[in-house]
Amino acid sequence: MTTRKLPDDLKPGTTGERFLRIDAQRDGAIDEAARTVTLAFASETPVQRWWGNEILDLSPGAMDTDRLRSGGAVLMDHDVTDQVGVIESVQIGADRVARAVVRFGKSARASEVFQDVVDGIRQNVSVGYRILEAVLETISDDDDDTYRVTRWQPYEISMVSVPADPSVGVGRSATDHPMHPETRTMNPEATQAAQAPAAAAPVIDTARLTADAQRSGAETERKRIADITAGADQLAKYDGVREIASEAIRSGWTMDQFRAKALEKVTTAPQPGANIGMTERDIKRYSVVRALNALANPTDAGARESAAFEYEVSRAAADKQGRGVKGLLVPYDVLSARADDLVVGTAGKGGNLVATNLLTGSFIDLLRNKMVINRLGAQFLTGLVGNIAVPRQSGGATFYWVGESGSATSSNQTFDQVPMSPQTGCAKTQISRKLLLQSSLDVEGFVRNDLATVMGLGIQQAAINGSGTAPTPLGILNVSGIGSVVGGTNGAVPSWANIVALETAVAVANADVGTLGYLTNAAVRGKLKSIQKFTTNPGGDAIWEKGDTPLNGYQAAVTNAVPSNGTEGTGTNLSSIIFGNFADLIIGMWGGLELQVDPYSSGDTGSVIVRAFQDVDTAVRHAESFSAMKDAITA
Repeated sequence: MTTRKLPDDLKPGTTGERFLRIDAQRDGAIDEAARTVTLAFASETPVQRWWGNEILDLSPGAMDTDRLRSGGAVLMDHDVTDQVGVIESVQIGADRVARAVVRFGKSARASEVFQDVVDGIRQNVSVGYRILEAVLETISDDDDDTYRVTRWQPYEISMVSVPADPSVGVGRSATDHPMHPETRTMNPEATQAAQAPAAAAPVIDTARLTADAQRSGAETERKRIADITAGADQLAKYDGVREIASEAIRSGWTMDQFRAKALEKVTTAPQPGANIGMTERDIKRYSVVRALNALANPTDAGARESAAFEYEVSRAAADKQGRGVKGLLVPYDVLSARADDLVVGTAGKGGNLVATNLLTGSFIDLLRNKMVINRLGAQFLTGLVGNIAVPRQSGGATFYWVGESGSATSSNQTFDQVPMSPQTGCAKTQISRKLLLQSSLDVEGFVRNDLATVMGLGIQQAAINGSGTAPTPLGILNVSGIGSVVGGTNGAVPSWANIVALETAVAVANADVGTLGYLTNAAVRGKLKSIQKFTTNPGGDAIWEKGDTPLNGYQAAVTNAVPSNGTEGTGTNLSSIIFGNFADLIIGMWGGLELQVDPYSSGDTGSVIVRAFQDVDTAVRHAESFSAMKDAITA
């Protein structure tokens, strides 16, 4: 026996789903003096939906009329900003047709619509409603099943131009057949005139055209929903994407609109999980300096006892991430805590050091701010757990011309994924033993800032020029498929034409959108300040101008992480210039920050070597978003 489940949008208990049902039966009197019209707005005539045929049940108790009876609105085309009247009464006849008496307003807009109704120009109506319960009534072998909405609540009634249900509307009874012309008996003069030679009028099968249009519309709707559902399945592992898909289906979004929202959700809301659940009070107690001092003095019972709390949260963070730790793991809760969320607590054993009160943001923010790529718009995904795959659109919709009653050809709207997995980076710095003995907020801030600086520069180096050979992440300059501008066989002094070519390489790939900008090193900046845009104009503007957008109106950042040791032919010490949409550069950061201390290698100097380990990966979402010139001569 064939069985069917109710579609999601028709399951019993579903609320808040607003559907528009366009109806077209006219049934009623028009009272011009009172400006009222009696119209039929719903019948049990089946209407085709993407899931099959839908019947609005009009048996006693099926329709909840509370909303309409309490001053329901009469709108134009379901536009809540275009009200032209009010519903005065509602009733369901023995013929199972729902009728309402509506009164039109006296505004210019309402008067215009009312006059069109009186003149028979506007005759079609539609009802906006919410489904409360539905059942599968009949099953068809061709998937044209019929569902009966057994409980529903109308919201408003609208005047519309295109009917779908020919059984309701203004001025037509339930027994009329509006799709067929009337037969009239004419007087002799009219008959004689009608028999005069005349050009044959075309015969239009309106019933067939309406049926074809309904079938085409239903097929288009099924395909739209299938495409969105398939896209949501590909991104199902990301929180919130299913909800976006449901909203897209309910609201009539196109596949492109759904894709944009889904990718935005995935990019801006990485999966949580790195936090261990520390309270604000716990975060206030935590001290990086206290932890480092205990690591630097492993035989000092007092130092170890002083950092007992730091050791405790380190164990919890390690358990959370399922990893072993040789030193201490600073939990993500501490790294991401913002300064303006914390206040200094009461001093305890070893001091309640709250270094974040001295800073503009969290350690994560500090680290970002050490990178110029942050200012260019690079996106950071922090607090990650496990391998991730950042989705991207790999195939877009295609435009087609469609003939009458035709349907659109399937489009190649596809996703693929950019994989990211944790690669361990290490930053090393040297700190005085005596400095670690200080219980000062300034010292805490100094140590955190120093670690963030070293770590940030290392991550930036990989994001720009990482080889991609494990364990090094892949940087922009080594991504296959980015645009390439070659200066010369052995390199070339960068010119205005090279700058324009970098922008053009991105533009011809339709990628010149987003946070566009330039990235280069200090040597290139110095060279471009001394070269004119056009050599034929002595004394003209230099390529690198003043202000925040010095290169052809685009922002530009400078860091010596951009290589200056490239080779081309016989050319050496060549520099790179990068142009692109830096929002497509993604930097992922996993878990916490592992701290290890070497108290011996620099023991003679009274210092300890601190190593900080952070799991990081970088990825370019779309190679065509970037172009590079790698052979700029700056000497």
